[in-house]
Amino acid sequence: MITDAHKTTPLPALMALCLSLGAMFNVTTQTAEASSAMTSTQATAETLSSKQQAIPLIAAFMATSDMPNLNTALNQGLDAGLTVNETREVLVQLYAYVGFPRSLNALNELMTVVQARKQRGIEDVPGREPGRVIPTGDELLTTGTANQTKISGAPVKGPVFEFAPVINRFLQTHLFGDIFERDNLDWQSRELATVGALAATPGVESQLRSHMLASLRVGLSATQLRQVTEQLKKHGDAQTAERANTALAQALAASGK
Repeated sequence: MITDAHKTTPLPALMALCLSLGAMFNVTTQTAEASSAMTSTQATAETLSSKQQAIPLIAAFMATSDMPNLNTALNQGLDAGLTVNETREVLVQLYAYVGFPRSLNALNELMTVVQARKQRGIEDVPGREPGRVIPTGDELLTTGTANQTKISGAPVKGPVFEFAPVINRFLQTHLFGDIFERDNLDWQSRELATVGALAATPGVESQLRSHMLASLRVGLSATQLRQVTEQLKKHGDAQTAERANTALAQALAASGK
């Protein structure tokens, strides 16, 4: 199954979307850091749940195509109570940050893990499908723009969007509309996944810092995010943990925490 996924060629337009995500967060960092409004979608807690701890590791190993460690992390996440649909949603969302080939390979690995667990007598909870009706047309653009503004901390503007306005429309309608309106995975989990994937990806440090700030906006605490860096250090590699730790320190300084 993994061999088939490697042969998949992402569509040019969607690859442009993936590559431009980093540009969007880089452009909006200064505006977002200046915003004093910290929007939360959930109550802030002091520690990550076992399910939450598994998400950044799954994302990091997906981003590096480390299938043996991804297999372990997927098993640990399911053992901790992640449903199959929640885990699948993490891997689907991350195509926007690390590309379709890695997402497809990781989904194949999740299928392998679930099947192997079933053969061992483990019946994983499927979990729920999205229950919210995703809007279309102008309503989708309005909804996605509102989500983008909330997560970014301010309306997204900048030279890159003046140069290529269509990319922001793709972001607003697809990423922040089609994907972030899917309510079978909460925004805290989505940000934990994004942080894990970006921390494992060299060269996107400014985007990682922006997502640390976004994590604070959706209700994750500084203590919880420090747990993320500790998890990455314990189970990942030193460079991934260092990037996460540096980005978190910068985000906390920018937010006055």
